[in-house]
Amino acid sequence: MAITDLRDLTPGYLAFWREHHLCTLTTLRPDGSPHVVPVGVTFDPEEGVARVITNKSSRKVAHVLAAAGGDGARVAVCQMHGRHWATLEGQARVRTESAVVADAVRRYAERYGRTPRPNPDRVVIEIAVERALGRA
Repeated sequence: MAITDLRDLTPGYLAFWREHHLCTLTTLRPDGSPHVVPVGVTFDPEEGVARVITNKSSRKVAHVLAAAGGDGARVAVCQMHGRHWATLEGQARVRTESAVVADAVRRYAERYGRTPRPNPDRVVIEIAVERALGRA
């Protein structure tokens, strides 16, 4: 199921993005091949933004930075549980501002029930969501 109007997400779909699920982030390597890694993701449907906190030296950050250009890098985040699944696609960019990182850590702690240990090298991969798909 593809949902193109992000203002029309079902309550079940939104609830699924608030539950504790491990997700994946797919970025593209310079050769165009997919790089898929497990991550925690938060989704703010009102802002249309998904967030992944990570270390600034990670490969996923390097891939986003290498492909970003002016509009950002195309990425997808996905989660599944049983027959339920949800994917968010959009343009990603790396954010380093301390307030943005702190907000993303707070959101992560709220969704996953634990605050990550302090990390001075933490950044946020911020995804401007353009498409939502799934069955939730």
